[in-house]
Amino acid sequence: MGAKHGKYIYIQRRDGWYVKVRVLNIRLKKKGKEKFSFDINDPEKYIVVKTKTRNPPFNAEILKEEDIPLEVQKKIYRI
Repeated sequence: MGAKHGKYIYIQRRDGWYVKVRVLNIRLKKKGKEKFSFDINDPEKYIVVKTKTRNPPFNAEILKEEDIPLEVQKKIYRI
């Protein structure tokens, strides 16, 4: 349930749950100033995986719900 090769991120919801999301055509940068190498506002790049947890992996990249587009925010609450 980890973040395989930087392709998955976890999004923190307001109710305390974390939802696993696959982001297309990205690799998260481990070094450098810029953390993400993709357009974070493009809703077509997000695929919500049907995994929800209270405790995400310790090495996973975590985004807040407010940082993602509105369409994706609606999808993460359907799980």
